[in-house]
Amino acid sequence: MKTLAKATLATAVAATPANAAGGSTGGSPMLIAAFCGFVALIIAFQFVPAVVLLGGMLKGLFSARKEGREAKS
Repeated sequence: MKTLAKATLATAVAATPANAAGGSTGGSPMLIAAFCGFVALIIAFQFVPAVVLLGGMLKGLFSARKEGREAKS
């Protein structure tokens, strides 16, 4: 077990300078915009059903209270 821990630590120490190295990413602005648009579409398509579900829950909650009071009277 100690050998595995030492090997993992040695690998992490050796890889640290590679992760910290600066440099240009060379990303395409068009691809970045397309990715951001895709993420925005996912959020929008998740938001619409959430609002519909919330409306249904509120409608059911308040209609159940009204029916419950009438049944007790």
